[in-house]
Amino acid sequence: MNKKNRAWVYCRIDAPEDTHGALKGQRQQLIDYADQMGFAVVGSSEDLANGLSFDRPGLKRFAEAAESGNVDVLLVHNVSRIGSDTCQTMDYLERIAQVGVTAYSPLEGKLSFSFQKMVQDMISYSAMDQQ
Repeated sequence: MNKKNRAWVYCRIDAPEDTHGALKGQRQQLIDYADQMGFAVVGSSEDLANGLSFDRPGLKRFAEAAESGNVDVLLVHNVSRIGSDTCQTMDYLERIAQVGVTAYSPLEGKLSFSFQKMVQDMISYSAMDQQ
C-alpha cells in the first residue's frame, strides 16, 4: 500500500468524570490500532456525552473533516461510541460511507451495515456499560 489511509480517532464516554482514564485509554488503543493497520492519524476528537444525541462537538469536527475529503477512516473503540441508537448509528455509518469514509474498531474490525450484527453488538456493549 503506497498511500496510507488517513484516519480520524474518535473517543466518547458517558460519564462526566473520567476517573479511570477511559478517554485516554480509548485514544491510546485507537492510535496503536491505527499503527497496526498502517493508517496515518490525521485528526482526533472526543466527547463527554451520551450516545443518544449525535449533536456532539467532537463528532461534528470529524464530520467536517470527512465532508472536506480529509479523512478515509474513522476509528472508534466500538460501534456504541458512535451512537447508542441502532437506527441512527446505521444511518450515520451510511452517510460517512457516502463521502468515502469507512469505520473500524479494534474490537470489531471493519464496521458493517449488517442490522443483525449491529443490534447484537449494541446489546452486548450496552450490557458491558451497565456493569
